[in-house]
Amino acid sequence: MIVIDTKLIDLHTHSTSSDGSMTPAELVKHAAQNGLAAIALTDHDTVSGVEEAVRAGERYGVEVVPAIEFSVKSETETHILGFFIDIHNPVLQGILSEIIEKRIERNVMTARLLQNLGFDVTLEEAKSLAPGGIVGRAHFARVMLNKGYVSSVKEAFEKYLSSGKPAYFGNQKLEAKTAIEAIHSAGGVAFLAHPHLIKISDERLENFLDELYSYGLDGLEGYYTDYDGEMQAKFQAMAKRHGLKISGGTDFHAAMKPHIAIGRGLGNMAIPYSVLEEIKQQLK
Repeated sequence: MIVIDTKLIDLHTHSTSSDGSMTPAELVKHAAQNGLAAIALTDHDTVSGVEEAVRAGERYGVEVVPAIEFSVKSETETHILGFFIDIHNPVLQGILSEIIEKRIERNVMTARLLQNLGFDVTLEEAKSLAPGGIVGRAHFARVMLNKGYVSSVKEAFEKYLSSGKPAYFGNQKLEAKTAIEAIHSAGGVAFLAHPHLIKISDERLENFLDELYSYGLDGLEGYYTDYDGEMQAKFQAMAKRHGLKISGGTDFHAAMKPHIAIGRGLGNMAIPYSVLEEIKQQLK
């Protein structure tokens, strides 16, 4: 008898604690309304929204995984997701304190680069869209959209704000090894987010995974909004070759990236709960 997994999840979401537009509680309620059994709150370089999300999960019947998304130093752009972390862990908290200073510098430079390109975009305008205090590129993209410089947040990233584009400023000092060790110190598991956005060849990515595995990487994102069927199969096979588990998420930001639906991405994603069960096995 074949058992079909009907419980769906989303292990890559953002709230107003970083660059999403929903509060952590609103995000969890939205997940419940969309029939999700579990989500991970993976705000950028902060865990300030996790406790609110967990409480909301208890209220709305959604399992909430305490998590984070670290930006780490690399040639292009690399993010590491940490799941099931102790958000009060002193090692983790120490690293987060150091990251805040670098993020401030990055935001100042992003505003300057956009202004040099002729856009009337200020850091103050981006801050006004970030009630949680953590300003990210999505906030600058939203300012550009509001002023009519682009037709969508996605266009702002594709033309100006993603790695290799003219308004991208990468000053990450956190080493991948340090991020992975911090996640493990906090009792969690470490996964490489959206590997296609690293923008290197498959051969180099395979070598990079070997390096990350030597640091203790536990898995990679095998389901993601941008993946077509071929990409999804490729990255899941890549994970298997390197002895890595897979995670899956949409990178949901609500109104900050309105083309992405929670749990569904661009409309056809379905991440089974069994993915989360496999991750939990890593914790034992």
